[in-house]
This record gives sequence, structure tokens and C-alpha cells, in this order.
Amino acid sequence: MNTLLTFFIPLLSSSLVWSGYLENNQDVLKPEGWTHVGQVDPTEELELTFALKQQNVHLLEERLRLVSDPDSAQYGKYLHLEEVASLVHPSELTQKVVHHWLQSHGIKNCQTVHTQDFLQCTMTAEVAETLLSGSKFHRYTRDGQSVVRSSAPYSVHDDIHQHLDFVGGLHRFPPKGLDPNKASSDRKQKQSKVGIHLGVTPAILRARYNLSASDVGTAQNNSQAVAQFLEQYYSPADLADFMTMFGRSFKHLSQVDRVVGTQGKGKTGIEASLDVEYIMSTGANISTWVFTNPGRHESQEPFLQWMVLLSNMSDLPWVHTISYGDDEDSLSTAYMMRINTEFMKAGVRGISLLFASGDSGAGCKHLGKGQNCFRPSFPASSPYVTTVGGTSFKNPFKLTYEVTDYISGGGFSNVFKMPEYQASAVDGYLKTVAAALPPRAYFNITGRAYPDMAALSDNYWVVMNRVPVPWVSGTSASTPVVGGMLSLINDQRLRKGLPVLGFLNPRLYKLKGQALFDVTEGCHLGCLDEQVQGHGFCAAPSWDPVTGWGTPNYPELLAVLLAE
Repeated sequence: MNTLLTFFIPLLSSSLVWSGYLENNQDVLKPEGWTHVGQVDPTEELELTFALKQQNVHLLEERLRLVSDPDSAQYGKYLHLEEVASLVHPSELTQKVVHHWLQSHGIKNCQTVHTQDFLQCTMTAEVAETLLSGSKFHRYTRDGQSVVRSSAPYSVHDDIHQHLDFVGGLHRFPPKGLDPNKASSDRKQKQSKVGIHLGVTPAILRARYNLSASDVGTAQNNSQAVAQFLEQYYSPADLADFMTMFGRSFKHLSQVDRVVGTQGKGKTGIEASLDVEYIMSTGANISTWVFTNPGRHESQEPFLQWMVLLSNMSDLPWVHTISYGDDEDSLSTAYMMRINTEFMKAGVRGISLLFASGDSGAGCKHLGKGQNCFRPSFPASSPYVTTVGGTSFKNPFKLTYEVTDYISGGGFSNVFKMPEYQASAVDGYLKTVAAALPPRAYFNITGRAYPDMAALSDNYWVVMNRVPVPWVSGTSASTPVVGGMLSLINDQRLRKGLPVLGFLNPRLYKLKGQALFDVTEGCHLGCLDEQVQGHGFCAAPSWDPVTGWGTPNYPELLAVLLAE
């Protein structure tokens, strides 16, 4: 199967549930492919992240609803980081208790963030195991990569429990690295029967989505970003070559303006190359940042590290696209709930977060004895991000209308309830296709449904290690393409003195498919069993859990989103 979306590898389930455990449903056993080297030396230093309980999360959610609803008088009236901090920062009691607890164990090397709700602390493994009862730190290796993780759940005293959401740096292993040839091999074999396809390039995208040569950024105060984790690096030389080869018909930049983090050494990653090259060709001539985490702190979770950065930077790009995810059931509820709050904090600041929907269709979890269910992905399933699915051209040779890309991730969350903004759209889908729906036991009909929209995700050209590489596919491609278009719309809004789009979903669902190409053909992957026979959900008129509302018709989308 093609899969370009990078997944944080799920850990095996632990049934341990005790009151003192902050993440009582977090999987803790090592995933397949990792080799246990042994317990770490007690004197080895680790970095852990303590997520302190926040205040006024309900007020934050309400503020996000108001600033994101075009019918609200508060629409577009975003908060500065300082205002977010004053709203959600932990109580004085929480800060005092947590600091005293750490200091009582001799932990003094800690850094906080502007919002004061994260503490990143360095300590020895011996101290960490004393601090977090039950934890046992071991070293694991895979393909030359080394990480330190706890092989058992951790707990804290009840007096501390009420002041923390979770502690990061103990669980959640990094994923397997990507192989671009393997990522495209299945699709290449499938389409070779009908002949050669030249593939998707910036020119093809601009033609399909009706962007003209003049649709490029000009605003000085506009910017966009991609986030890369897990030793995925882009190459400035590759980016320059890509723009020379594919960017001749429109004004563009050929350099990233800012790298947040440290670019590692070694071979370029296909994920990073794809993200940077396509957000900068669709969102052309717009200042672009790359957030990168080279894994300097091997016990640190890189996705969490990026979230911490967002809580500590007052000046951020307006659009961020992220092509990473994990199975919902591999993560603790406490962790996901807190990450959701971090998404809300970004949204009230006017930041648009776009996540790829995944490359495994509806997914499949084997429950045993011939029973299966679909497997939603997080953060794709978060109610506070815009999730992007994938499509293919109907005719692989021509610029035609789009159909479902069978890998396009989508479905219904098992953790988060359906947000009000999408209830009517999802209800319409469920009624329209009622007779063709998978059995109810396979999905949670009341959960947050995704994706929200889509774009082409099949057969892209990417330049990597100075070589043009064809047949690259996945929702990792569609997500930066949509992100670039939203950046162009932000550009026009900024030039008119309007606020940026921010969290798009409430406005997107009020459009009811206006200004998007509706995708009505095709189904995506599901469980290979007698009940669903390999299918998940299928596309349908209006919204569906495969392609959302469809793909952008840029000039029409610009027109409706330029309206105040």
C-alpha cells in the first residue's frame, strides 16, 4: 500500500488502570521492529515535559468558537500570545505544587514557556524513576536510531495528579522511516497497465484548481509553515532545483525564510521535500518557515516538542501544515485532550492548522475472533484542526475531474464527540447513504467526522537528493497544497485589512460545499473481512468521510472567503 503519511508507531495495549496513573490507557510495550538494548544507566540524563493543568479551558473553547464563526461579532478578533497566557496559565497553586515537587527531588534544571503550562526538565534516569513511580527507562534501537522510553506505566502521588495532565518523554515511539520507492510501488504497478502518466506538478495543480500566474503572495506580513519531525530534513538545493524545474510559470521563492530547530545531516527525507516544495509552489512567493526536530533529546517526543514551541513563540506563520499522525487507540485520552487544548490555543491566535487525514482509508483494528472495527487517526480526528483527504484524477492521463483516492484517511473519532459545526453535514451524509453504510459496529456514529476537504494526493513529482522522483503519493501531498491556497487567501485578506482565516472549519461548513469541486465517486480502504470486504466509506454528494466537502476551486473559494 502507498503510504506517505508518517505515523507515530502505536504501542501495544496495556490494561493497567490505576487512579494514580496520569495516562491510564496509554500503550506501553515496545512496537515491532525495535530492539531492547537494556536498562539505561541510572546517571544518564533525560529530558521530560510536564504538562501542567490549565485554567479556563472551557472559556478558551468558547472564545475559539466566537472568533471562528463568521456570524459572530467576535469573528477574526484573535488573541495575542500574552492574552492566551493570561487566560489558560496554570493556577498559582498548581505551579507552586509542581515546582515544589520537582525541587524536592533535586530537579532544578527546568524551562517553562510563555503560557507557563509546560515545564521541560532535565534529570537523571534514577531521579526520573523515583519521581514517576513505576517507570523503568530502557534503551531501544532500530536502524541506527536510539531512543529511551519507559517500559512500564508511570504514576504520581494523588497530591500531584490533580495538577498535571501528563508527562511527555516516557512513551510514544518514533515511526519507521519512509522509503520513497516503496511508498509509490503499489500505485505504480496498479497504473502501469493503462500507460504512462506524466504526474502531478505545480502546473497541473494550478490548472486543476484554477490558479492563474498572478495568484501569488505579495503581502509583507504573511507567512506559512510546515512541521517536520523524526529526522526528516529538506534540502535547500533540492528546493532550488524543484523551483527551477517546475516553477517557471509563476513568481515564487526558492529559499525557506526561517528554520526553527536544527536541520540534521544525512539524506533528504521525501516527506520534508514534498511538504516544502508544494506549499511553496501553491502558496507561491509567500514567506515559508520549516519547523524541524532532529531528535537532539532522544527521550523527547518530537510532536510534543513542536506543540511546546507554539506556546512559546509570539510571532508565528498563519498557516501550518502537518503530515503526521497516529492511531487514536495507541494514545492516552489525557494526552489527546491536552493536545486538543493546544490546538485551541493556536486557533484563538488566528493560526490555521491543517493535518493530513492518513493513508490507510478508514483503517482497521482487529478485535479478535473475526471481529474488526475501523481505526481513526489523531490528530486528524481532532475537532479543532482542518483535516485534508486525498483524491485522484478520474483519467490518469488527463486533467479531469477527481475521484476518491482509495488511501484517503477518513472516518469517525472514537474519542471526540461530533462538533456542532459539522452535525448537519454529517447527518445529511448518513441519511443519504444509509443503505450502503458499513455496519454500525465498525464506527462511532456520534464521533467527530473527518476529513473536512481534500486535494490531489496521487502521483506527484518531487526533487530529492538532486533527483526528480515520480509517483509520490499520499495525503502528505494534498495537505500542503491546500495549505498553500489558504495562505494565498490570507494574503488577499491581509491586503484588504481583514483578519486571517484562522480555524477554518466553522466557516467551511457554513459554505456547504460552495466553491469546492464535489467528489462523488470512489471508496477508500477498510477491513479485509466478510462484513465490509476491504471497503470503508464511499464518496457521496456534498460532505463525506472520504474527501470532506471536496477540492478547492481557488478563484471561487477566494471570492467567498474574502467576504467579511
